[in-house]
Amino acid sequence: MRVVDLDRDMRDVIPTSTSPDSDYLFEQMTHRTLDRARGAPGRRVLDVASGFGQDARAVAASGALVVAAEPSARMSALARLQDAQATGPQPHHIRGWADGLPFASGSFDAVFCKGALDHFDTPAEAIAEMARVTRRDGRVVLAIANFDSLSCRVARAVDTYSERFAGRPVPRGRRHYDVPHDHFTRYDLDLMREQAEESLVLDLVEGVSLGWGLPRWSRLARRLPAWLTQRALEAFDAVARHWPAGADVVVLAGRPRRSSSSSA
Repeated sequence: MRVVDLDRDMRDVIPTSTSPDSDYLFEQMTHRTLDRARGAPGRRVLDVASGFGQDARAVAASGALVVAAEPSARMSALARLQDAQATGPQPHHIRGWADGLPFASGSFDAVFCKGALDHFDTPAEAIAEMARVTRRDGRVVLAIANFDSLSCRVARAVDTYSERFAGRPVPRGRRHYDVPHDHFTRYDLDLMREQAEESLVLDLVEGVSLGWGLPRWSRLARRLPAWLTQRALEAFDAVARHWPAGADVVVLAGRPRRSSSSSA
């Protein structure tokens, strides 16, 4: 039996500006996900687990017809309130589960899911559904947090050393390498690829950001001159693009994998 709080609005977990490295990570994650979805006039794009609809609104501004699918009534209601305060084209909001999307096969030119796949209790089925509702020559784009990133590995090792060998207790509370309680899956690159390739022919596997959450890096990033912090973030990001296994977030994209008997 599926048990979930459909009234939860997730305002407590929406990223806020806390440090330059956090800002850079979430801005790049959003930019690259939406860029790969390729919103444009005449295109039909689906945002799966759309939350407050900020990404759906951004794609709609390109002139694309955008549908925002979200199971939480509260988040959809808040998204519509934000729509009412915005100008320009707006997305269409529907309530729907990612693993049971209420659309015909091949309905969209592109489908994207940013930062939500690890919240799903059946992520492989959700990816299969995204592939099903995407045109044969369309694209599915996934952006997923990597809990086996370089940052997670280093921070975990530092905490283990401090606690076991240096006698220094680890601070209370969840560490950034701990999977949050509302996540069903702890993703690393191998698992991402395994699940995605069941339903997609991948043409992109790219890392976003490197070092987010490393001990003292966020503090240093705030203290350095802004231009130097930006240069460092861009340099780390350039490494992450070609080393997704160590990146903070991984963006995967590809066309639906259709069987020879499929007519979609």
